[in-house]
Amino acid sequence: MAEQTRIAFAFDDLPAEPAPVKKPVARKKVPAPPVVIAPVEEKKKSTRGRKSMKEMSAGIHLVEVPEDEVLFKKMYYSIGQVAVWFNVNPSLIRLWENEFDVLKPKKNGKGDRLFRPEDVKNLQLIYHLTREKKYTLEGAKDYFKNNKKAEEKFRTIEALKKLKDFLNELKASL
Repeated sequence: MAEQTRIAFAFDDLPAEPAPVKKPVARKKVPAPPVVIAPVEEKKKSTRGRKSMKEMSAGIHLVEVPEDEVLFKKMYYSIGQVAVWFNVNPSLIRLWENEFDVLKPKKNGKGDRLFRPEDVKNLQLIYHLTREKKYTLEGAKDYFKNNKKAEEKFRTIEALKKLKDFLNELKASL
């Protein structure tokens, strides 16, 4: 059996009142070094997560898909190149591929997605519906199902936008 040890404390030798606090000895005052105020840097907002509607709307005009003559010169485009044209992450394009039946990119042996020019045109329409018109994915799917002439309408809208930009440039040069 293990022996038990007891520890006892004697509190009788403690003083009844706490010891007085000693005042610090007066020293010569040394001038403080000059204070340099650095410019306050604004906290950079995190790039993770969703963009606000305002940020998405600001990036709409940054879409740089080439004209049809240039686009149809090549048979396939990589997902990275397409993502750069639309100024989005490749993950968003993969999501759209899974959600929309009209997008069927070819995959090579490694599994890389290769988009045909027709797929790029469909991506343009999906981008227009989801980012410019603010459709949900379900709403955009319904639009594709119900409007057989959706691509034709989109081409008309794009042509009118180009005409508007040209007229605005002409007006600015006057």
